Amino acid sequence: MIRAGRLTYAQTMAGLAAHLGMPLGTFRNKKPHTQEGHPAPISSPTSRSLLWDSQQTTAFHAGKPVPALPAADDDKDLLDRHEAAAALGVSAGSWNKYKSDSQLSRHVVMVPAGDGGTEHWPRSVVRAFKESRPGRGAGGGRRVGSGDMVPRDKVLPRIAELLDDNPAITLTEVADTLGIAKFPTAQAGLAQLRGRRIADLIESESGLTATQAAERLGYPKVTHRGAAAIAEAELHSRRTLPYLQNMADTLAEAGIADQTEVNVRQLADGRLAAALPLAAGQAAPALVWDERSGWRTAISRRHPIGRDSTTTSDAGGTHNLAAGIRPSPDELRAALTSKSAER
Repeated sequence: MIRAGRLTYAQTMAGLAAHLGMPLGTFRNKKPHTQEGHPAPISSPTSRSLLWDSQQTTAFHAGKPVPALPAADDDKDLLDRHEAAAALGVSAGSWNKYKSDSQLSRHVVMVPAGDGGTEHWPRSVVRAFKESRPGRGAGGGRRVGSGDMVPRDKVLPRIAELLDDNPAITLTEVADTLGIAKFPTAQAGLAQLRGRRIADLIESESGLTATQAAERLGYPKVTHRGAAAIAEAELHSRRTLPYLQNMADTLAEAGIADQTEVNVRQLADGRLAAALPLAAGQAAPALVWDERSGWRTAISRRHPIGRDSTTTSDAGGTHNLAAGIRPSPDELRAALTSKSAER
C-alpha cells in the first residue's frame, strides 16, 4: 500500500529503471530489485504492477541507510485492488466488480496519474463501503420500497455480496433479494462469479480440479458444470495475458505503443482478443490481437476491437501483421516498420 502522505514517492518499475539508467526490458531481465537487501515493493505481493517508495530505493542504490516507512494504518493509506479486496473480505476478482460502485469510483486514485496508472482507494473509503454493504447486519433481501431493477453496473457486485454470505444461494433467492430477472440476469451473474472464484482457487492451489474447487467453495453440485466452463475460459485468458503484456511492454519501450496494462476480452464466440494503443505517428491508431488470426491494425483507437474481430485480410482499413498467432516482439516490430514504410 501507499502509506498516508507518501503518494509523491510512489515509484513504478519504469521509474526505477530510469533512475538506474536501464531500459525497461533490461530491468525486467536483470531484476535488480531482487538483490539482497533491496527495498520491498509497496504494492501488494500479487500485484501485476509493482510500486516502490522512491526515498527507499534512492537510498539503497546510493549505499545509504534505507528509511523505514510508517507502520501504523491510516485512513489516508492508499490500497491497491488486492489490498482493498482483502480489507473487504472478498477475492480480487470480486473487487473488480465492486469498484464500479459510485461510492468507490469517485474516490479512485491512479498511480501514476493517467490512463496507464494502477487504481488505488483510500482506506477510509474502502471501510465506509464495507460498512454500507447489504446483508451485513442490515438484513438481507430486497429493501422496502425498492424498485424492481438494479442498475446494470451494480448487478454483479450485489450478487457477489450475496454469494459471499451464502455460497449455495439459489437463482430464486438472488432474483427475489435484488429484484432482478431470474433468467438470464441472476443465472448469468451467479455462474460468472462462481467461475471466476473457481479460477482464483485453482491458481492458488496447483493440481486442484474445477470440480474440487467448486466443492471447496461450497457451490451446489448442479452449478459445477457451468461454473467450471467459465473458470476454464477465465484461466485461458489469464494464461494468455503474459504474452500480450510482454508484447505491450516491448513495443512501449521501443516507442511504438503507449504503455498500457492489457485487458483480454472474450468475444461472443469464445475467442480471446486484446488491443494495444499505438503511439502518435504510427501506421495505425491501435493493434488488435485475435487468438485465431493473430495481430492486425485497427482503424479506431477508442473502439479498436469493435463488435466483430474476424477480419483476416487487408480490408476495411485493417491490415494483418506478421505470420502466426503469436509472433515474437521483433517479428511484430518488423511488420509494423514495413507497414509504416508503405504509407
